[in-house]
Amino acid sequence: MKFRYVLVGSMFLAGCQLTGQDDVATTTNTPDQQETLQAKEATTAHQVETLEPKVEAPVITPQNQEDVWNRIAMQMDMPVPENKRVKYYRNWYLKHPQHLHTVAKRAEPFLHLITEKVEERGIPLEIALLPVVESSFDQFAYSHGRAAGLWQFVPETGRRFGLEQNWWYDGRRDVVASTDAALDLLEYLHKKFDGDWLHALAAYNTGEGRVFRAIRKNKAAGKPTDFWSLSLPKETSGYVPKLIAVADVVKNKEKYGLVLPKIANHSVLEVVEPNVQMDLALAANYAGLSLSELQSLNPAYNHWATSPDDNNKLLLPKTNVEQFTTNLAENNNQGIKVTRYKVQGGDSLGTIAQRHNTTIKVIQRANSIKGTNIRVGQHLLIPVALKDESQYSLSAPQRLAKMTSKKRGDIKLTHKVTKGDSFWTISRKHGVAHSDLARWNGMSPKDTLRIGQDLVVWKKAEEGARIRTIFYKIREGDSLSGIASRYKVSVTDLIKWNSLKKNAYIQPGQQLKLYIDVTKVSA
Repeated sequence: MKFRYVLVGSMFLAGCQLTGQDDVATTTNTPDQQETLQAKEATTAHQVETLEPKVEAPVITPQNQEDVWNRIAMQMDMPVPENKRVKYYRNWYLKHPQHLHTVAKRAEPFLHLITEKVEERGIPLEIALLPVVESSFDQFAYSHGRAAGLWQFVPETGRRFGLEQNWWYDGRRDVVASTDAALDLLEYLHKKFDGDWLHALAAYNTGEGRVFRAIRKNKAAGKPTDFWSLSLPKETSGYVPKLIAVADVVKNKEKYGLVLPKIANHSVLEVVEPNVQMDLALAANYAGLSLSELQSLNPAYNHWATSPDDNNKLLLPKTNVEQFTTNLAENNNQGIKVTRYKVQGGDSLGTIAQRHNTTIKVIQRANSIKGTNIRVGQHLLIPVALKDESQYSLSAPQRLAKMTSKKRGDIKLTHKVTKGDSFWTISRKHGVAHSDLARWNGMSPKDTLRIGQDLVVWKKAEEGARIRTIFYKIREGDSLSGIASRYKVSVTDLIKWNSLKKNAYIQPGQQLKLYIDVTKVSA
């Protein structure tokens, strides 16, 4: 028995010694052995990971949202005070959901572009919604304070922030350029007002001087100087609350039960540079778009073509860019149609340019002319529109024609501007308000009139009168005084209605327009 115990004990000791030797060996492996062990451990760890893969939850960011409204909403953090002004505008937007629906459809091509630009600056995302307040996202918006475009720049401020304005082009309506300029202006104002965004927004609306004066006035009176405590013009006092209300409604649209048309959260537009003056109708053909579609994306161009100089970029749907560039190249970069014109007696470069709806500079460039001297019989190359002017329905002249054709009174007159005329003198002559006169013609009372310009004047008939428009064909022996007497109107009115000169000679067969009161005379 002792032997068996001794034998077992010896085996136990031997086992301990072997185990101890193994332990020592693991700490004294050669480099090759160490690498082999590490490889085995790595393989084992990999097998464990393979058997039990880690499932990571997707990261939710504003940029990976499907709807750009959500992208904006997730990043808005301006405080929303519960005061009367904010409540008023919030209730107004919620009671008029169709307005925001219309705004959303207008914003669809541009909102992603604007949102990205706002994000790049690191400024509040509420600013991406400022065009809702400024222009209802109407890229052709024009106020009677002479403000234009999505961001409503007045001419002077636009030029100050790099927005060129000429016969061909108005940078205030250029969506890309005006967005950059608006954000530049807002950042400048934010710095001026020591980082107060509400003061900066108020100054964007009414001017920095007025806001600074309001702040100084409150300081002198020992009053608070925050936006809500300032005495500002009525429009400005409502401007900032309106933006905050819009932002609140967009951020909490589910809470308020508001449904906005979705806008894809990815880039849909691209800027292309043809580097030549482009007829908009030709550009639309190249891109496979309708003319109105192209004009709506490029509202900065006043007439039928882009600028002959620097401003000839086009904003196109990304899906149409390749088609445009291919067709432009296949047509040898032809941007405009050119016609040959023979100079007639009495012609000048100015009259020829006006007749062909272009500018002197373009004709000079097309013909390598430095001055303005031309001679009868000379042939000139004139860049002309591919289509009839009326087909460019969103050009400035066509938009104005549509505006002035809208009935705003009983009698529509045309006044041709002469030397010394102003809105004030013309309005007094016709017995209308000068602000109405400017509005009827899509202008501001501060705008400059040019000699020869036609202005629409709307007048109301006397109470009880029933006005009818007739056209009278002049017969042998007729005179203005005789026609005026027959139809119970004045000679002065006949002259105004037909843009005649005083003591004008009328001829048989000539047609006159008259507005007659059928209660006084039978036509």
